[in-house]
Amino acid sequence: MVKSNGMRRVVVTGTGVVTPIGHTVPEFWQGLRDVRSGLSPLDGFPLEDLKILIAAQIRNFDHKARLKHFERDKIIRYADPFSWYAAAAADEAIKQSGLEIPMADPYRTACIIGSGAGGLMTYEKSYRDLFIEKKKATHPLTLLRIIGSSASAHVGIEFGIKGPTFATCSACSTATHAIGIGLDYIRRGLVDVAVTGASEAVINYGTMKAWQALHVLSPEGCFPFSRKRNGTVLGEGAGILVLEELEHAKARGANILGEVVGYGMTSDARDMVNPGTEGPREAMKQALADADIDLHKINYLNAHGTATTINDKNETEAIKEVFGDHAYNMPISSTKSMHGHPLGAGGGIEAVACLKAIEENWVPPTANLEEPDPDCDLDYIPNVGRDHEVTYAMSNSFAFGGLNAVLIFGPAPA
Repeated sequence: MVKSNGMRRVVVTGTGVVTPIGHTVPEFWQGLRDVRSGLSPLDGFPLEDLKILIAAQIRNFDHKARLKHFERDKIIRYADPFSWYAAAAADEAIKQSGLEIPMADPYRTACIIGSGAGGLMTYEKSYRDLFIEKKKATHPLTLLRIIGSSASAHVGIEFGIKGPTFATCSACSTATHAIGIGLDYIRRGLVDVAVTGASEAVINYGTMKAWQALHVLSPEGCFPFSRKRNGTVLGEGAGILVLEELEHAKARGANILGEVVGYGMTSDARDMVNPGTEGPREAMKQALADADIDLHKINYLNAHGTATTINDKNETEAIKEVFGDHAYNMPISSTKSMHGHPLGAGGGIEAVACLKAIEENWVPPTANLEEPDPDCDLDYIPNVGRDHEVTYAMSNSFAFGGLNAVLIFGPAPA
């Protein structure tokens, strides 16, 4: 089935996540419903002279147990954590999709799983081994662990994907760009199925020092759109979607979770750190034009919402510029207030939140929003989620460098 513009329609048939508030989609969604906080004191590595001592780390994730059934990819158990999280989330998504494994038509299947940083955990351990522990060599799989495309390669090997397989990297827009590329490949007939999203595992001493030097981390917590917001909180994890051409999904009797109806992407081309409003505004407009729906049909917006002073104010202004009066009637939230900012993986995790909101007609809250900033005066669903009919949901991802990507999800086609 094609749209009026001649493009094939693309649906979602599987979702998977690993997050600080739940290692599967049901656990993650319940975490949002319970307004569970994934933020906690740092541990697992030397803290030394760090001043920022909180993050949203993945806790109690047993990769050997979670991935023990992997048969084709023999070395996933020895990979970097960012590949573990991607593999686990992809496994969940592909199982939900009901696709035959290995893929029945492998060259018509893509695997686009990005990462903003790749194997930073391996980098740090290797440098400690060499320069502090004075070891003569690093682990023999070091090179394979650090490469940013390793997660997509691991998933491709395990599930027999032989079509386009690679990583995207666009900082905090990585997953959204990956999903958008998969969407485009299916629309244009290059493939019929795409496993898409991103994974991140960066919380270590070196990363915390680097982010600390940039002065964008909060020492206290994640407070999006709040008067008291004073920085973001780093997170980690993975978010994966299985995309499929509509008729392909129907022909095999797949359970369709929703449709990807719109996508937009822009670049600010103005500053590496300080965002503007023009780029995000135009990305949202592009997504709406691509979806070919009236803006009043957007019932929920999952904001980028990092809890940095500039981002939250500018995102609020950009939303007003796009939606006008409807901006004040549209529920909006930042789920980063609960799962932290998982950098490149954020758009994948938040896409799952949008699809679940459509499925259950319930919108997650922005936690820790006790006193909104007067400049952030929209309905940011403070502290408690609510029942709300959701037909179309927008997901914003705005990254360092001014790299913007926006997705719109709709209901499963009748």
